[in-house]
Amino acid sequence: MDQLSNYLPGILIAYGAFMLGIFSPGPNILSIIGTSMGVGRGSGKALAMGIASGSFLWGLLTLFGLTTLLTLYAQVMIAIKIIGAAYLLWLAFKAFRSAASANEMAIKQLNVSGGAWVYYRRGLLIQMTNPKAALTWIAIMSLGVDASAPLWVGASIVAGTTIISVIGHLVYALAFSTMPMVAAYRRARRWIEIGLGTFFCFASYKLLTAKT
Repeated sequence: MDQLSNYLPGILIAYGAFMLGIFSPGPNILSIIGTSMGVGRGSGKALAMGIASGSFLWGLLTLFGLTTLLTLYAQVMIAIKIIGAAYLLWLAFKAFRSAASANEMAIKQLNVSGGAWVYYRRGLLIQMTNPKAALTWIAIMSLGVDASAPLWVGASIVAGTTIISVIGHLVYALAFSTMPMVAAYRRARRWIEIGLGTFFCFASYKLLTAKT
């Protein structure tokens, strides 16, 4: 019970960072929205599940890689936390810059030949070949995991973020496949980005000040 109370705040912050990251649409999200609107919701859902599966695999790779590294070199956690905090600050900067920008989000339609399985594979490939995914997962995992953390802490982060990823990406495929929903998001975009930037600054501070 003591372990749960010690690690639960970090796990929840990791969930929050991951969830808010989904609220800030990048190329993957815009592809899901555009595909659902232009090709069909079925294709959009398949693409969303492929991206969510890729996120799960990145989480597993980061968890086992980080666990192995910390088993051999516990002191490396300091460097990992600095890298993670710096990346969270970069995300905060991008969110504030986006909030100050007048540019609208550019919806991208993904057209491929084939059915749902083809869109699923494309989504998986897009996510697994995303160079930013490694830094994102290092930042998220280091919010809840330290050198002495048991395996269940990292496993909880992977499991929870996988659920968030599946639900979040499917919501985009279903709810944001209509122009009224896209228009509503565009109207609220700046406030959402400001909230994201503020949270990422907070998460970076918590990561830098947490005990290793």
